[in-house]
Amino acid sequence: MVNVRTVGVIGAGVMGRGVTVALRQAGFKVILVDRSEEILARTQAQLRDDVRLYSMLAPSSAITAEELVAETVFTTDLQELAAADLVVENATELWEVKRPIYEQLGKICRPEVIIAVNTSAISITRLGALTGRPENVIGMHFMNPVPLKPTVEVIRAHHTSESTIEASREFLSALGKKTIVVNDSPGFVTNRVMMLTVNEAAFLVHEGVASAADTDRLFVECFGHTMGPLETADLIGLDTVLLSIEVLYDEFKDSKYRPCPLLTKLVDAGLHGRKSGQGFFNYETAKRG
Repeated sequence: MVNVRTVGVIGAGVMGRGVTVALRQAGFKVILVDRSEEILARTQAQLRDDVRLYSMLAPSSAITAEELVAETVFTTDLQELAAADLVVENATELWEVKRPIYEQLGKICRPEVIIAVNTSAISITRLGALTGRPENVIGMHFMNPVPLKPTVEVIRAHHTSESTIEASREFLSALGKKTIVVNDSPGFVTNRVMMLTVNEAAFLVHEGVASAADTDRLFVECFGHTMGPLETADLIGLDTVLLSIEVLYDEFKDSKYRPCPLLTKLVDAGLHGRKSGQGFFNYETAKRG
């Protein structure tokens, strides 16, 4: 295994920030890449808030918000990932966004570097083929919020080598994560089931069968879930959920994955869940508090 000390993180959204916090808490150096200085400036403020929140929820964290920001490299230059020992990509769930990234990573990263795809549904095999080194490409599907979730869904693409799988599991173990390895298929295991559940729950609200609150209460109170599917969707981000469902619909050509019109309407309205302050539920009061 490559001695991983520095990890490149592509994408400073919710997942990229979560991965960054988890990496820094575990002692890894991080190079965080996004497309503009404005995004990175906002990210620094958001990371400080994230670390403070996680320190309350998991007091064992040894890093302060100031240390995390001061010791993380923030850059818009993908070429800086030449210094990374492993890369975790978390860009928007769109093929046209991800494709040029992987075409460049194959040229920028050292030959032995593992490229990990943190995606909800896009084919790991297809992305790996763009790099010219598909044996080093693997799926690492982190769950949100990353620092608090104990397990990562690891996806074996068609060409992923056994050495890449073992090295990835060793890396994730150092990050404090357990792993479950599955084969590449649209949505893998978690999102193929979860996105279908979220979409169907949205249809129940759309059709007036039940309110969002009552739909979620049934899952929490009857099945013992920590939160219902619609609150989970708000946490993930409804824009990300919709993109994932659209990928499943396109890949399987199965009408059961057709996106719920209510979900599409909320995304069109900019109501993306917790990160925007409102989705299926309203978080504005909590944000003001």
